[in-house]
Amino acid sequence: MLKHILAALQQHAAAEYPRECCGLILAVGRKQVYFPCANVATEPTEEFRIAPEQYAEAEDKGQVIGIVHSHPDATSRPSPRDLAMCEATGLPWHILSWPEGDLRTITPTGETPLLGRPFVHGAWDCWQVCADWYQREWGLEFPSYTREDGWWEQAAGPSLYEQAYEAAGFYQVDRPERGDMIVMAVGRTAHPNHAGIYLGSDPRLPGEQADLYGPGPFLLHHLYGRPSEVIIYGGPWHDRARLILRHKEAR
Repeated sequence: MLKHILAALQQHAAAEYPRECCGLILAVGRKQVYFPCANVATEPTEEFRIAPEQYAEAEDKGQVIGIVHSHPDATSRPSPRDLAMCEATGLPWHILSWPEGDLRTITPTGETPLLGRPFVHGAWDCWQVCADWYQREWGLEFPSYTREDGWWEQAAGPSLYEQAYEAAGFYQVDRPERGDMIVMAVGRTAHPNHAGIYLGSDPRLPGEQADLYGPGPFLLHHLYGRPSEVIIYGGPWHDRARLILRHKEAR
């Protein structure tokens, strides 16, 4: 990180302490500049969020080449959410511990394992593990869907799986085949709120091997608060199923 950007970041972190500060590094012509942002997170001492309109304002000024935030009274070690969002944005993330002053940079690896990833809603969650399976297995790409944590608890709010599956290229079927997405209702919910990939009798994953053997059938999923995993699809999981969806480009 260039010295003038580090100095601007340190000044920002001190001004926002004990809240997390956040900002963007922009390439403006041949120069790099620090663009400080307001932290609009609900709990700004624990996390940060940059408003979309402020991100758009930064993009009008230059190319975003890095995302920056501070960890007040904590180390610069990235949290699971930091790692997940670094992958989601495809940009380097710079983390400054404050007031300690340690700076750490993490960069996207380009491919997070399907198994064992920690749960981070909106970045590493049940939808994302499904989308990543489709990308790696079939080469399908999906847009980034904005989803607020707890959307399924609001009866009057959107039912994201039910309302979006047709536009995403899925249609309903009666019996699952390998690669179908099973949409389920888990816990106290007003809408189906969980999904996984039906693997049939073959638990193998692209580039990975699930530690399960036997007749199956198997399901790849990422349950709220747990690492992503492959499970036996049956019993209570079968009973929770509400939709069986097949993509129009299923292979």
